[in-house]
Amino acid sequence: MSNNLFTAPRLQVETEELIRLRAKLLPPYRVMLYDDDYNEMNYVVFVLLHSINNLSQPEAERIMLAAHLTGSATAAVCPKETAEFYQERLLSYGLTATIEPD
Repeated sequence: MSNNLFTAPRLQVETEELIRLRAKLLPPYRVMLYDDDYNEMNYVVFVLLHSINNLSQPEAERIMLAAHLTGSATAAVCPKETAEFYQERLLSYGLTATIEPD
């Protein structure tokens, strides 16, 4: 009996060409968070952590503070469909967010 059923499949390393092709097919979009006079800083951090996948507490705090101090901040860079999803989540919590091509 063969042990092929139990061996792990070989992993292929992505070439630069595949990475360029993926970027062409799924161009990156920037999710922009804007400062407002309504939401408290802790609430904004809470919303970022619950709206954008894989953000750490320090990253969420940095994004919130950048938006507070400069008027806007990039909350994420990702494919358009994901960016639209993140924007909708941020808007559903009462924050102001847009998406734009990166």
